[in-house]
Amino acid sequence: MNKSAILHIPMSQYAYGTDEEHVTIRLRTAKDDIKRCWLYFGDRACRLTPVIFTEAEMHVVAGSELFDYYEVKLVHPYKRLCYYFRLESGSEEIYYYGDCFSAKLVDDRSEYYQLPFNHRADIVRPPEWAKDAVIYNIFPDSFATGKTYISGRPTESTFEGNVVRGKLGGCLKGITENVDYLKNLGVNAIYINPIFAAGEYHKYDLLDYFHIDPCFGTNDDFKELVDTFHANGIRVIIDGVFNHCGWHFPAFEDVVQKGEASDKKDWFYGLQFPVIRPEDPEEYPNYECFGYERMMPKLDTANPEVADFICKVGRYWVEEFHTDGWRLDVASEINDALWRRFYREVKEANPEAILIGEVWETANHWLDGTIFDSTMNYDFRKHCKRFFGEESISSAAFDSRVTNMRMRYREQTVFAQLNLLDSHDVSRFYSLCNENEWQYRLALIFQMTFPGMPSIFYGDELGVTGIEEADYRQAMPWKKACKAKTMEEKGLPGKIW
Repeated sequence: MNKSAILHIPMSQYAYGTDEEHVTIRLRTAKDDIKRCWLYFGDRACRLTPVIFTEAEMHVVAGSELFDYYEVKLVHPYKRLCYYFRLESGSEEIYYYGDCFSAKLVDDRSEYYQLPFNHRADIVRPPEWAKDAVIYNIFPDSFATGKTYISGRPTESTFEGNVVRGKLGGCLKGITENVDYLKNLGVNAIYINPIFAAGEYHKYDLLDYFHIDPCFGTNDDFKELVDTFHANGIRVIIDGVFNHCGWHFPAFEDVVQKGEASDKKDWFYGLQFPVIRPEDPEEYPNYECFGYERMMPKLDTANPEVADFICKVGRYWVEEFHTDGWRLDVASEINDALWRRFYREVKEANPEAILIGEVWETANHWLDGTIFDSTMNYDFRKHCKRFFGEESISSAAFDSRVTNMRMRYREQTVFAQLNLLDSHDVSRFYSLCNENEWQYRLALIFQMTFPGMPSIFYGDELGVTGIEEADYRQAMPWKKACKAKTMEEKGLPGKIW
C-alpha cells in the first residue's frame, strides 16, 4: 500500500456538507493501489463509549494518472461527526485516522477525524441558477453601437474635467438593442467588462465608481439594459475594479496635489512622497500599482475608509440597478477581510447575486463560501489549450488534469466555476487551434458539457481570431452574424466562418 499517496483533509473539499442533510467524504489514494475502502462514522457527541460507528463503503468516483478519489455521500448523518477509514490492499488491511495509519482502533473519539458540526452557515452555497448558467462575456467598447452594428470609430468625451475615450464605438445601447441576438444564442447571463467612468477604452483605470462612462452612455441607459435583459430571462453581471483605480481618480489626485497633507494618503498602497506620475510608461512609479502600470495606483483595501467605499459601491449597483452579481478584477491581490465583508454586504442586498473572482491559479482558498461563489477558471482554459489547441498532451493526460482540477473543489463549487476558453486578457482560442475548425468545435463541445458555467467571449461563436490585444479585442463581426442568421432562416447548411 502506497501510504504516501493517501490524503484526507478534514473540513475541506474532502469533508463537507452539501446541505444540512448531506455530507460528502473523500479520500485520495495512489492509482489502482487500494482494493476496497470503507468509512466508519459516528456521533461525536454520542453518550456511549466507545462511540457507535456506522459502516459505509466508499467507491472510486474519479481517477487521474497518479491518484484515485474515493467518495461516499452520507444522507441524514449526525450533525456532529467523528470518523475513520479502513483500507484494504491485497493482504494488507489498515485503519487511517488523525493523519496516522494504525492496525487497531482506540476508544478516544477525539483521535478520529472530526466534522465538528455541519453548520448551515458554513455550507458553500453558490446561487442555484449558476448550475444552468451559460454566460456571454461582452467587452463593451468592441461589441455594438446599435442593432447588429458597430461603428468602429473612436469616441471621446469628458467626465468631471477628465478626458475619457473609446476605441471602437461600442456602448450600452448597442448591447441592449442586441438582446434578441444573445437570447437566440441560448445564453441566460451576460458578464460585461468595466463600464464605469474611466480614461482609456478598456475602463480599468477608473475615475468614478457610481457613474457609467460617457462613451458608453448614462446610468439610465444601464438601467434600461438591465431591465431589458431581465425581461428576456438573461441575468447581468458587471466588472468590479477594486484592486486599483485610475491615476486621475479624485482621491489619488488629492494625494498628488497635497502630498502628505492629503487626507486620502492612506487610501493607497506603498506611497512615497512626493507622489509623481511618471510621463514615461517604462519608468517605475514611486507608488504601488496594478503590476507596474503607472496609470493604475493600487488601493489599500485594508483601510477602513477604502473598505467602506468599496462595499458601498458593491451594494449600490445591486440595490439600485438590480444587477445579478460581480466579476471581481485582480481578486487574488486583495486582502481576504475586504472580500469577506464585500461578500456579506452584497449577499444582504441580493442573496442570489453571484461573486466571481479573477483568480488565474488554484482557487480553493477563495472558495470556502465566505469570499466568492466562483472564480474564472483559467486552469480549464490551460488544459484545453494543451489538448485541443496545441495537441501537446494525450487524452489520458488531459483527463487526468481536468479530474484533478475538478476534485480540488467541493461539488457545488465545481458547478459554479466560470469555465472559459477566451477573455479580454488572452489570445483567441480559435487562433490557438491554428484556425482548425474541428479542434475548436471539440473544445467548445467540451466546454458546454463540462460541469460549470461556460463563458463565451463575444464573437467566439463567429470564429473571431486574434493573438495580440488589438486583434482579440477587435470589433464584433456583425456581418458574419447577419449572414449566419440568414443561412439559418433559409435552412441553408454551411460554415459561418
